Amino acid sequence: MNPTPWTKLVTAIHASDRQAVIAVTGGASKAISQLLKIPGASSTVLEAVVPYSLPALELWLGGTPDQACSERTARAMAMSSWMRAKELAPAADQYTLIGVGATASLASNRPKLGDHRVHVAVQTANATTSATLVLVKGHRDRKKEEWLAAKLLLVLLGEACGVEISTGTTALEAQLTHDEPLERRQQAAEAEWRELLLGERKIFATPNSDTGDDVPVQIVFPGAFNPPHTAHQRIADVASRRLNQKVFFELSITNVDKLPLDFIEIGERLDSLRQVSEGAHVLLTDAPTFRVKSALFPGCTFLVGTDTLQRIANPHYYDGNQAAYDEAVTQIAQRGCRFLVFGREVEGKFLVLSDLSIPPALAQLCSEVPATEFREDISSTYLRQQD
Repeated sequence: MNPTPWTKLVTAIHASDRQAVIAVTGGASKAISQLLKIPGASSTVLEAVVPYSLPALELWLGGTPDQACSERTARAMAMSSWMRAKELAPAADQYTLIGVGATASLASNRPKLGDHRVHVAVQTANATTSATLVLVKGHRDRKKEEWLAAKLLLVLLGEACGVEISTGTTALEAQLTHDEPLERRQQAAEAEWRELLLGERKIFATPNSDTGDDVPVQIVFPGAFNPPHTAHQRIADVASRRLNQKVFFELSITNVDKLPLDFIEIGERLDSLRQVSEGAHVLLTDAPTFRVKSALFPGCTFLVGTDTLQRIANPHYYDGNQAAYDEAVTQIAQRGCRFLVFGREVEGKFLVLSDLSIPPALAQLCSEVPATEFREDISSTYLRQQD
């Protein structure tokens, strides 16, 4: 009996030098059994997980996704898988590691209002790739939709392994109707992005950022900017007028609360920042905490909201260790850094610095921007929820 395209594809995947962690939820789980039933799986599969419930998915991602089934969530799952692969194979060449994430909303025993769709993403040290497939409702049963999701995962995994995927791609596309286009996105990493992800550098000034000696980095505006909006530009304008210096927006690829940004996410946020703030000076860093940021930008003023300042003072971010908090604030102070604090709406109330109760050592580093000078209730979270 001749092997199927999928047997050939999986055999080639196992023969490559790649190792993968795979996370699937709500669909594509058949890809795991397909990988495991063909000899050689131990060379490829480091781990396969099915975080099916929302609590399990939140645990895998390290936070709550805006949507359980979305392209962005699949990418976050893939990044979590890639980080897990690094843990499981610390001696491996990081360029041979692959993280895979898949989330789907398929036919079930109850009607669904939305589309039946599949999102698969693959993360490597060189690129972030995603594919989205919207299926015609009622055209297939659950079993057939599940198998299509699995095939899509295998094709993307094969591509990341550098093996021939044309036969598998052809077999997959032959099962789709003309109303079921396969949408793909890929962002290759710029060299500096890759170096940040791999821990080989801590900072990169994006091409439109002038960080020469004549433009010292004295005001840093850290943020996720997900998405950036006009209030961010207003904050930068207020700070620039107050301190008579240029403002540098700082986007860290790592965050104490979230997974590292994937390459698609980095590209989108940089583009959005430039659209909101024309000619913006943007620094891309691997600096998840203000303690690390202060080492990169000694003597600078950080622009923060009252919500961020509360997190800086929260023992949770120091594993409940008071000594670790004291040391962090001491180091920030010794490096000559300060905080210019803008009011933010926190739990339905607009709070400025003087409304907060924060430890004296931290308070001494802070200056307040009163609500009469700046007040804006819009937030990135609100804007994402409107999408």
